[in-house]
Amino acid sequence: MRIPIAREGFRYILLGVASTAFFVWLNIPTGWAVAAVLTVFVASFFRDPERKAMIGDKAILAPADGKILLIEETEKTPFKTGRSIKISIFMSVFNCHVNRVPQSGRIENIDYRPGKFISADKGSASAENEQNALHLVTEEGQEISFVQVAGLIARRIVCWVRKGETVKRGGRFGLIQFGSRVDLYLPPLTQLQVRRGDKVKAGLTVMGEMP
Repeated sequence: MRIPIAREGFRYILLGVASTAFFVWLNIPTGWAVAAVLTVFVASFFRDPERKAMIGDKAILAPADGKILLIEETEKTPFKTGRSIKISIFMSVFNCHVNRVPQSGRIENIDYRPGKFISADKGSASAENEQNALHLVTEEGQEISFVQVAGLIARRIVCWVRKGETVKRGGRFGLIQFGSRVDLYLPPLTQLQVRRGDKVKAGLTVMGEMP
Protein backbone atom coordinates (compact mmCIF):
# COMPACT_ATOMS: atom_id res chain seq x y z
CA MET A 1 0.00 0.00 0.00
CA ARG A 2 1.35 3.39 -1.01
CA ILE A 3 2.39 5.78 1.78
CA PRO A 4 0.66 9.17 1.14
CA ILE A 5 3.85 11.18 1.71
CA ALA A 6 6.10 12.62 -1.02
CA ARG A 7 9.42 10.81 -0.98
CA GLU A 8 11.33 14.08 -0.51
CA GLY A 9 9.75 14.39 2.92
CA PHE A 10 10.95 11.11 4.41
CA ARG A 11 14.37 12.37 5.50
CA TYR A 12 12.85 15.40 7.28
CA ILE A 13 10.26 13.23 9.01
CA LEU A 14 12.88 10.70 10.13
CA LEU A 15 15.04 13.55 11.43
CA GLY A 16 12.06 14.86 13.38
CA VAL A 17 11.28 11.44 14.83
CA ALA A 18 14.94 11.00 15.83
CA SER A 19 15.01 14.44 17.45
CA THR A 20 11.82 13.70 19.37
CA ALA A 21 13.23 10.38 20.61
CA PHE A 22 16.48 12.09 21.61
CA PHE A 23 14.69 14.66 23.78
CA VAL A 24 12.53 11.93 25.29
CA TRP A 25 15.71 10.02 26.18
CA LEU A 26 17.14 13.17 27.78
CA ASN A 27 13.82 13.68 29.62
CA ILE A 28 13.36 17.22 28.29
CA PRO A 29 9.56 17.61 27.84
CA THR A 30 9.74 21.00 26.11
CA GLY A 31 12.29 19.69 23.61
CA TRP A 32 10.41 16.58 22.61
CA ALA A 33 7.08 18.45 22.48
CA VAL A 34 8.49 21.03 20.06
CA ALA A 35 10.22 18.34 17.99
CA ALA A 36 7.02 16.28 17.83
CA VAL A 37 4.93 19.26 16.68
CA LEU A 38 7.48 20.13 13.98
CA THR A 39 7.52 16.50 12.82
CA VAL A 40 3.74 16.49 12.46
CA PHE A 41 3.91 19.79 10.56
CA VAL A 42 6.53 18.46 8.15
CA ALA A 43 4.54 15.27 7.57
CA SER A 44 1.47 17.39 6.81
CA PHE A 45 3.44 19.60 4.42
CA PHE A 46 4.69 16.62 2.39
CA ARG A 47 1.34 14.82 2.34
CA ASP A 48 0.47 13.36 -1.04
CA PRO A 49 -3.07 11.95 -1.06
CA GLU A 50 -4.57 10.02 -3.94
CA ARG A 51 -6.91 12.21 -6.00
CA LYS A 52 -9.14 11.47 -8.96
CA ALA A 53 -11.60 13.88 -10.57
CA MET A 54 -14.58 12.60 -12.57
CA ILE A 55 -14.68 15.27 -15.29
CA GLY A 56 -14.90 15.80 -19.05
CA ASP A 57 -11.95 15.60 -21.41
CA LYS A 58 -11.72 19.37 -21.91
CA ALA A 59 -11.58 20.25 -18.22
CA ILE A 60 -8.38 21.87 -16.96
CA LEU A 61 -7.44 20.96 -13.40
CA ALA A 62 -5.70 23.09 -10.80
CA PRO A 63 -1.94 22.41 -10.74
CA ALA A 64 -1.62 23.32 -7.05
CA ASP A 65 -3.50 23.59 -3.78
CA GLY A 66 -3.99 27.12 -2.54
CA LYS A 67 -5.72 30.43 -3.13
CA ILE A 68 -6.06 32.22 -6.47
CA LEU A 69 -4.21 35.52 -6.18
CA LEU A 70 -4.56 36.74 -9.74
CA ILE A 71 -6.45 36.18 -12.98
CA GLU A 72 -5.45 38.38 -15.89
CA GLU A 73 -4.83 38.43 -19.62
CA THR A 74 -1.20 38.67 -20.64
CA GLU A 75 0.70 38.96 -23.92
CA LYS A 76 3.72 37.04 -22.71
CA THR A 77 4.24 33.56 -21.28
CA PRO A 78 7.50 31.80 -20.38
CA PHE A 79 7.68 30.16 -23.83
CA LYS A 80 5.89 32.37 -26.34
CA THR A 81 4.26 35.72 -27.00
CA GLY A 82 0.57 36.07 -27.70
CA ARG A 83 -2.56 36.48 -25.62
CA SER A 84 -3.01 34.04 -22.75
CA ILE A 85 -4.90 33.87 -19.47
CA LYS A 86 -2.63 33.86 -16.42
CA ILE A 87 -3.82 32.40 -13.12
CA SER A 88 -1.58 32.61 -10.05
CA ILE A 89 -2.13 30.21 -7.14
CA PHE A 90 -0.49 30.91 -3.79
CA MET A 91 0.41 27.92 -1.61
CA SER A 92 0.82 28.61 2.10
CA VAL A 93 2.89 26.33 4.32
CA PHE A 94 -0.36 24.62 5.34
CA ASN A 95 -1.30 23.53 1.82
CA CYS A 96 -0.41 20.22 0.19
CA HIS A 97 2.59 21.08 -2.01
CA VAL A 98 2.54 18.27 -4.55
CA ASN A 99 1.87 19.78 -8.00
CA ARG A 100 -0.30 18.08 -10.63
CA VAL A 101 -0.61 18.25 -14.41
CA PRO A 102 -3.57 20.45 -15.51
CA GLN A 103 -4.21 18.67 -18.85
CA SER A 104 -2.99 15.60 -20.68
CA GLY A 105 -0.34 16.09 -23.35
CA ARG A 106 3.36 16.15 -24.12
CA ILE A 107 5.94 18.19 -22.20
CA GLU A 108 7.57 20.12 -25.04
CA ASN A 109 9.97 22.14 -22.93
CA ILE A 110 11.18 22.70 -19.36
CA ASP A 111 13.06 25.83 -18.38
CA TYR A 112 14.61 26.22 -14.91
CA ARG A 113 15.74 29.70 -13.94
CA PRO A 114 17.51 30.69 -10.70
CA GLY A 115 16.39 33.88 -9.01
CA LYS A 116 15.38 35.65 -5.82
CA PHE A 117 13.19 34.47 -2.96
CA ILE A 118 10.61 37.26 -2.67
CA SER A 119 7.44 36.33 -0.80
CA ALA A 120 5.37 34.27 -3.27
CA ASP A 121 2.20 36.33 -2.71
CA LYS A 122 3.90 39.41 -4.22
CA GLY A 123 3.29 40.21 -7.88
CA SER A 124 7.00 40.59 -8.61
CA ALA A 125 7.65 36.96 -7.56
CA SER A 126 6.58 35.69 -10.99
CA ALA A 127 9.31 37.69 -12.70
CA GLU A 128 12.13 37.68 -10.15
CA ASN A 129 12.01 34.47 -8.12
CA GLU A 130 13.63 31.12 -8.77
CA GLN A 131 11.28 29.15 -11.00
CA ASN A 132 10.75 26.09 -13.15
CA ALA A 133 8.50 26.49 -16.19
CA LEU A 134 6.90 23.63 -18.12
CA HIS A 135 5.33 23.91 -21.57
CA LEU A 136 2.67 21.33 -22.52
CA VAL A 137 0.95 20.71 -25.84
CA THR A 138 -2.29 18.73 -25.80
CA GLU A 139 -3.30 16.15 -28.42
CA GLU A 140 -5.50 18.86 -29.99
CA GLY A 141 -2.53 21.22 -30.26
CA GLN A 142 -3.51 23.58 -27.46
CA GLU A 143 -0.62 25.05 -25.47
CA ILE A 144 -0.52 25.34 -21.69
CA SER A 145 2.33 26.54 -19.48
CA PHE A 146 2.62 26.06 -15.74
CA VAL A 147 5.39 27.54 -13.63
CA GLN A 148 6.63 26.48 -10.21
CA VAL A 149 7.76 29.65 -8.42
CA ALA A 150 9.83 29.58 -5.22
CA GLY A 151 8.83 31.81 -2.31
CA LEU A 152 10.28 33.46 0.77
CA ILE A 153 10.61 30.16 2.63
CA ALA A 154 10.62 27.75 -0.32
CA ARG A 155 14.21 27.11 -1.34
CA ARG A 156 13.96 24.01 -3.49
CA ILE A 157 11.86 23.28 -6.56
CA VAL A 158 11.44 19.61 -7.46
CA CYS A 159 10.31 18.45 -10.91
CA TRP A 160 9.57 14.77 -11.60
CA VAL A 161 8.89 14.91 -15.35
CA ARG A 162 11.19 15.40 -18.34
CA LYS A 163 11.09 17.13 -21.68
CA GLY A 164 9.41 14.92 -24.28
CA GLU A 165 7.44 12.95 -21.70
CA THR A 166 3.73 12.28 -22.23
CA VAL A 167 1.76 13.09 -19.08
CA LYS A 168 -1.79 12.52 -17.90
CA ARG A 169 -4.09 15.12 -16.42
CA GLY A 170 -4.02 14.97 -12.64
CA GLY A 171 -0.67 13.17 -12.54
CA ARG A 172 2.03 14.41 -10.20
CA PHE A 173 4.80 16.48 -11.79
CA GLY A 174 6.67 17.95 -8.82
CA LEU A 175 6.57 19.96 -5.62
CA ILE A 176 8.01 23.11 -4.06
CA GLN A 177 9.28 22.84 -0.52
CA PHE A 178 7.77 25.14 2.13
CA GLY A 179 5.47 27.81 0.68
CA SER A 180 5.35 29.08 -2.90
CA ARG A 181 3.11 29.67 -5.93
CA VAL A 182 2.25 28.18 -9.31
CA ASP A 183 1.41 30.33 -12.34
CA LEU A 184 -0.84 28.75 -14.97
CA TYR A 185 -1.04 30.10 -18.55
CA LEU A 186 -4.10 29.02 -20.55
CA PRO A 187 -5.35 29.57 -24.12
CA PRO A 188 -7.20 32.91 -24.44
CA LEU A 189 -10.59 31.34 -25.24
CA THR A 190 -10.58 29.08 -22.17
CA GLN A 191 -13.95 29.18 -20.38
CA LEU A 192 -12.91 29.86 -16.80
CA GLN A 193 -14.80 28.38 -13.85
CA VAL A 194 -12.85 30.06 -11.04
CA ARG A 195 -12.46 33.57 -9.70
CA ARG A 196 -9.84 35.52 -7.81
CA GLY A 197 -9.92 34.55 -4.13
CA ASP A 198 -11.17 31.00 -4.76
CA LYS A 199 -9.45 28.14 -2.94
CA VAL A 200 -8.48 25.27 -5.22
CA LYS A 201 -7.07 21.76 -4.92
CA ALA A 202 -4.54 20.24 -7.31
CA GLY A 203 -5.99 17.46 -9.43
CA LEU A 204 -9.56 18.12 -8.25
CA THR A 205 -10.67 21.71 -8.88
CA VAL A 206 -11.69 22.50 -12.47
CA MET A 207 -10.10 25.79 -13.52
CA GLY A 208 -11.89 25.95 -16.85
CA GLU A 209 -12.73 24.21 -20.12
CA MET A 210 -10.45 24.03 -23.15
CA PRO A 211 -11.72 26.03 -26.18
